[in-house]
Amino acid sequence: MSRLGRELTLLNAVLFGIILVLCIASLMSGEAHVVFLHALEDMLAGKHSAGAIIVMQLRLPRMLLAVMVGGTLGLSGAVLQGYLRNSLADPGILGVSGGATLGAVSVFYTGLMQLSILILPLGGLIGALCAALLLIGLVGQGSVLVLLLAGAALSSFTAALTALVLNLVPSPYASFEIMHWLMGSFTDRTFTHVWICLPGVILGTVLMFLSARYLDALVLGEDVAETLGFRLHGLKGVQTRIVLGTSLAVGSCVAVSGVIGFVGLVVPHLLRPLTGYQPSRLLLPSFLGGAVLLLLADMTVRLVSIGGELQVGVLTALVGAPFFFARVILLKRKALS
Repeated sequence: MSRLGRELTLLNAVLFGIILVLCIASLMSGEAHVVFLHALEDMLAGKHSAGAIIVMQLRLPRMLLAVMVGGTLGLSGAVLQGYLRNSLADPGILGVSGGATLGAVSVFYTGLMQLSILILPLGGLIGALCAALLLIGLVGQGSVLVLLLAGAALSSFTAALTALVLNLVPSPYASFEIMHWLMGSFTDRTFTHVWICLPGVILGTVLMFLSARYLDALVLGEDVAETLGFRLHGLKGVQTRIVLGTSLAVGSCVAVSGVIGFVGLVVPHLLRPLTGYQPSRLLLPSFLGGAVLLLLADMTVRLVSIGGELQVGVLTALVGAPFFFARVILLKRKALS
């Protein structure tokens, strides 16, 4: 094994170890004091103690969603940055997040939310799938530039429709609920949300990982990638695979957690120098790094009390934006030196 391969294996092992530690810490963190070992013993014994109920029904689904959503956002950010050859690309660039948001907001507006707890995530998932199908139809045999333009147009269109729905909502309470959901959170999520999210995340993640070799070939240009046997366009093309994979995974996550930004943008940036700047090597570390970041963010919002629980999406934005300010200053200094 090469030196870079050993370093990459070590990086993945360290990130995985951090995830395990954070998962245990996440199950122990919260307003209610729970002795984790006692709760674990009760769960294994089938006892329905207060600690076992809190850990099993409240904290465990929240922890699983943080891992899935964080990992998906980190992975999709790495895939899109490699495919678009743009280090500023993130999962929201395709407009699928906007579609999921519009679907969920429409559920609030129509009042369908009152029928079942399942309606909201299903509405978001349907919105994401419709946006993905529309995007694939718009792009067709188009190039990367066409994909970027279609994604930008779709993002603007769904944002405008979402603003229109917010403008027409007759109930102030519904407006508050919509804005609260748009900030992104894992509060009050259950295993129902986990099962809704899981199929899209698994299928989308598999499709994205299957594109790893093509991302390496694309470094040399599209023409070179095609001469190496990679098919770019068509239903079986790599572009469709990447768009469909990111759409399924990110759309499923947004449908259950709301909009959580900057994870797919920041994580690949932080880890790229540690992976030899090779796109395929960045994918797994980005998935693990995204999970680490959201686990930390979710634990922080539970432990920090400011008159109410801070939303995870707000915290990631507060952390992510200064990171890029620092990045701009660093690039400016390099250009002047």
